[in-house]
Amino acid sequence: MSNLKVKIIGIKNLSNAHYKLDKVDFEYQTKNGEWQIQSRECYDRGDGAAILLYNPAKKTVILTKQFRMPSYLNGNATGMMIEVCAGLLDEDNPESCIIKEVEEETGFKISNPKKVFELYSTPGAVTEKIHYFVAEYSDEMKISAGGGLEEEQEEIEVLEINFDTALKMVSKGEINDAKTVVLLLYAKLNNLV
Repeated sequence: MSNLKVKIIGIKNLSNAHYKLDKVDFEYQTKNGEWQIQSRECYDRGDGAAILLYNPAKKTVILTKQFRMPSYLNGNATGMMIEVCAGLLDEDNPESCIIKEVEEETGFKISNPKKVFELYSTPGAVTEKIHYFVAEYSDEMKISAGGGLEEEQEEIEVLEINFDTALKMVSKGEINDAKTVVLLLYAKLNNLV
């Protein structure tokens, strides 16, 4: 870390239950040269990868639907979220991770995903950086039903949705996951579907 306007005073671990939550006390130098003591909680779940699978001939995309507890606690009545396929990197590089996640979650076997960018989704509280990919798919690439891994307590429904319908679902608030909206808009701007 090389920002000369930041001096870490101390880091206290608050939890390692599912992921890591730390309280960071630090000094921060403001524009006028004064030093302020600040404190922030930082949630570290590792970095992730996300992908939009698209079929330009059929004008469709593959999305997933699954229960997300944090959305449920924040007013999502069912807790169900429609999302692009995604997962944590763990020990994998981003490309290997997303190839594996696509097969586990959707049942499609892909080989050459295209990385389009890296983004921080919630940089004020979460350290996670997500690596974003796109890849074409075809019916011939389907090798299993998908649905996720039982040992990871995943129960994922695989959805094939018309691209224009997916964009309308964003407008209606039916798709409200940031990584999914970002990749759908990327596909629209780049005329992928």
